[in-house]
Amino acid sequence: MTRVLVVEDEPQLVRALEINLKARKYEVDAAPDGGTALRLAAVRHPDVVLLDLGLPDMDGIDVIKGLRGWSRVPILVVSARRTSDEKVEALDAGADDYITKPFSMDELLARLRAASRRTEAVPPTEDSVTVTTDNFTVDLLAKKVKRGGRDVRLTPTEWHLLEVLIHHRGRLVTQKQLLQEVWGPTYSTQANYLRVYMAQLRRKLEADPSHPRYLITAPGMGYRFEM
Repeated sequence: MTRVLVVEDEPQLVRALEINLKARKYEVDAAPDGGTALRLAAVRHPDVVLLDLGLPDMDGIDVIKGLRGWSRVPILVVSARRTSDEKVEALDAGADDYITKPFSMDELLARLRAASRRTEAVPPTEDSVTVTTDNFTVDLLAKKVKRGGRDVRLTPTEWHLLEVLIHHRGRLVTQKQLLQEVWGPTYSTQANYLRVYMAQLRRKLEADPSHPRYLITAPGMGYRFEM
């Protein structure tokens, strides 16, 4: 069973989420504030976190940063904050997806399923469990990246995107294919997701993110991973 941690201080919304998630066989824990959320996450080890940013004791961005200090659990932000800057701030902090209030339960459940899928293991190719470049090393089996001898912390979405590109290395992967494989079929036109996450990967892996050597853009078409 998939365990979901709901971090939300509106009791009515928490109740609605609990009813809908439990009806679909999810296990649900609920936290009304950030401190409780971080404690529950450490004890219960959720598979996905649904996080409101406007919490009574701390900003949700700080909760994301706290979780990312030790966990790669998928984090789906559910917030009334709508500006692009606020969304990018949450994604940069380590969130995997963002949905604005009010939302349809069907859309939330679809994004929750997509977040859950991204944590599932993808079998590595037989000929290359480890990919080594001059800048970084990717261990596909252990799902780890090292750069300069140090671990590089990737979010589950960043990892999935990198993994898809590596499995197709040397070949162009279209924007639509990447969006469908990483986010699901309902995201096939959301090119802005790709731009944000590719920029994050380049900042973490490329020596010069503005002139990438490995994560290459084919303008108007897609991306490819070059060795």
